[in-house]
Amino acid sequence: MDTLLLFDLDGTLWDSAPAVAEAWNEIFGRECPGLKPLTVDDIHGVMGMTMKEISLALYPDVDIPRRDEIFDLCCRYEVEYLYSHCGTLYPDFRSVMESLKAEGYELAVVSNCQEGYVKAFLTSSGASDLFLDYEEWERTGLAKGENIRLVMERNGYAKGVYIGDTKKDREAALLARIPFIHAAYGFGAVDSPDGVIHSLSELPAVISGLISSSKV
Repeated sequence: MDTLLLFDLDGTLWDSAPAVAEAWNEIFGRECPGLKPLTVDDIHGVMGMTMKEISLALYPDVDIPRRDEIFDLCCRYEVEYLYSHCGTLYPDFRSVMESLKAEGYELAVVSNCQEGYVKAFLTSSGASDLFLDYEEWERTGLAKGENIRLVMERNGYAKGVYIGDTKKDREAALLARIPFIHAAYGFGAVDSPDGVIHSLSELPAVISGLISSSKV
């Protein structure tokens, strides 16, 4: 196939929020014990943001000494923690990815995450064999749409489809000038996507429809 399928991670392929909350609360307990512990809902509410945005969104009115340092510790420890505490993969994850590869598609992940996060996902989920490439916000410092183009270009693809669950994912696809499929089971609402799935099992048919309608 001449079209690369690129995926957001959180809210699209897995939900790591319980493990992330556990990891961050461990750091808070050691470094800032007066800080209110985070819940899974707190983490869900900031999925897709960069770490700087998350810090301010979670505790906007709290004076946290060493704020950047503490959240950097959270960021690093979270990656370490996820290597041995896999997030919840969405139903049919592996069978759908294998089906897409059997149809001739290559797969990639592009996420607004810290360096090492995607590798932790690939390792803990046993999915390293499924994905051609990946990119992370911290590794390049680029906007998600720019990272999408970067992954496409370095793998020789002029065409792509981005699958994600939030408005920011839709905006990234627009920046990258490729169609967008909304994972409506994830964490966000999206206006005017090029396709919608309510489970990963619906993805092959929606992609086939986009290809046949010449939207890609």
